[in-house]
Amino acid sequence: MFIRSNALFIVFLVASLIVQGQRPNMVWITSEDNSKHYLKLFDQNGVETPHIERLANKGILFTRAFSNAPVCSAARSTLITSVYGPKLATHYHRAEEKIVLPEGFEMFPAYLRQAGYYTTNNAKEDYNIVKSDSVWDESSRHASWRNRSDGQPFFHVHNIYNTHEGQLHFSKEDIDTERLAAEGTHAFVQPNHPQTDVFRYTNLFYKDKIRAMDKEVGAVIEELKKDGLLEQTIIFYFSDHGGVLPDSKGYLKETGLHVPLVVYVPPKYQRLSNFKPGSKTDYFVSFVDFGTTVLSIAGIDIPEFMDGQPFMGKYAKNRTKKAHEEVFGYADRFDEKYDMVRSIRKGKYKYIRNFQPCHVNGLMNAYRYKQLAYTEWQHLYRDGHLNEEQSQFFQPKQPEELYNVELDPYEINDLANDPDHNRILKDMRKGMDSRLKSMPDLSFYPEFYILRHAKNNPVEFGQQHKNDIAQYLKIANLSLEDFEGVASKIKTYLTSKDPWERYWALTVCSGFGTLAKDATPLIQDISQNDAELINKVKAAEYLAIIGDQNPENVMCQALYASNQITEALQILNSMVLLKDFYNNNTFHIKLEQIQKTIRSNKLIVERLKYLTLLSP
Repeated sequence: MFIRSNALFIVFLVASLIVQGQRPNMVWITSEDNSKHYLKLFDQNGVETPHIERLANKGILFTRAFSNAPVCSAARSTLITSVYGPKLATHYHRAEEKIVLPEGFEMFPAYLRQAGYYTTNNAKEDYNIVKSDSVWDESSRHASWRNRSDGQPFFHVHNIYNTHEGQLHFSKEDIDTERLAAEGTHAFVQPNHPQTDVFRYTNLFYKDKIRAMDKEVGAVIEELKKDGLLEQTIIFYFSDHGGVLPDSKGYLKETGLHVPLVVYVPPKYQRLSNFKPGSKTDYFVSFVDFGTTVLSIAGIDIPEFMDGQPFMGKYAKNRTKKAHEEVFGYADRFDEKYDMVRSIRKGKYKYIRNFQPCHVNGLMNAYRYKQLAYTEWQHLYRDGHLNEEQSQFFQPKQPEELYNVELDPYEINDLANDPDHNRILKDMRKGMDSRLKSMPDLSFYPEFYILRHAKNNPVEFGQQHKNDIAQYLKIANLSLEDFEGVASKIKTYLTSKDPWERYWALTVCSGFGTLAKDATPLIQDISQNDAELINKVKAAEYLAIIGDQNPENVMCQALYASNQITEALQILNSMVLLKDFYNNNTFHIKLEQIQKTIRSNKLIVERLKYLTLLSP
């Protein structure tokens, strides 16, 4: 029950009676899976979206709005809490075990309900969090503001599905060849993609979905108008993260994070806006700010646990200068594919930190590769038909990347090793380290360890282990140094009593490759004797990368011994990585030796199908 005492109930009731009819209604119209790049309102290569454009004509267009994560459940978990995902461990897509919010934490609509708002969601949630009954008055396909009490202010979320990734799961036979012949030569394909008919048609087809989405935006606005509510309602239109063409959704590229955002504020509520009607702003805002902004608009005090800074409403004046100068992004597990990547966008520069640089962006992900453009891209790479820019997606990464996204919007020309940008690189690296330590970022522990030890109070766990996390970051950052200068430190950490110091030392070695071969005896010992299965696997992964040892036996035995789904997923991730991108390693997996609860998991099945060619 969200009302925790009679006294509290009276306070909320009185507050509600005083302000009913004065507080604005608020509606979020959220489209799925489309970055700003598809709308002409934001990008020259986009299509016209007349309904959203009309909203912008009298509203505010945010040219620098971002999701903090490039995939649904992680992005929506940040939206609903106004807390960074790595702080709560809500950033893995999708959650194998949902996180319990700490005592005193609520999803932000609960505070609106407490203040007298009617809260509804139609209909997607997709949270990686255990949801309490205090959040929504109704969350279903039938949820509507129309079921509220007379005069009651409301907050309503309307989700639009037709731009979702699944809409692009068509086959070659589905391609409209006549349309392709007529329009294909004029279809824009971003420069790091193959310039093929499949990519041209995929762009054309997806832009049709954007046009259809715009019509649904218009329909929601029309419903408000019919109900006489348009001039009493603040409307947000935005996407739940970036787009779905390859190397966008699931990746910390601008195409995966940079979302369209338009906010319409009726004349009677202009006092709640810092921006003029019909204007554009280059304020940096991100999803962590959206919930606090809604509370600020409603005049509700913002809970201390929230990380977001409001950009409109009563408390926007308290927004710190830094809050609108940069945004933070994160990407970890997406379905069965593991990685750990963080980003900061500041001004025109984008900094990306790859904590698993031996990983490859193009690693198999079953749902992603249902898209014809993905599979064609992969085949063209394997057949040697791509240029250097188009091949980057399938190659190991550098620990750091830096881009001038105003000049290089598709993040092709990495400036991390450019001496002229050294100062900027170091400044953004320092800012990243500060963020990760202050949060602190729980992903410096493997996911299975977090679920075992932290899922019932991740914030408390993070605070208790803040110094340990800072130490793991310090070890991970050895990958940014010249190897000769850190070789002895790496060997020391490989023999540490702390298993996660060994884990990060192994990860650093994999990034350095053959440069770290002098540590091979230590790593061979870990592969055979470490108490942690994942460390045995990481050691075998390194030895396979340098061609020193066949990883099959170590990895298969670890898989058979594992009794945790996300641990087994991480083991299988290493197998797929080595199979596809390092020395073509093969794995003869004995399915009957995998524990039953493990092999029945949907994501495990996807990996096993790929590795063993099982039928569905």
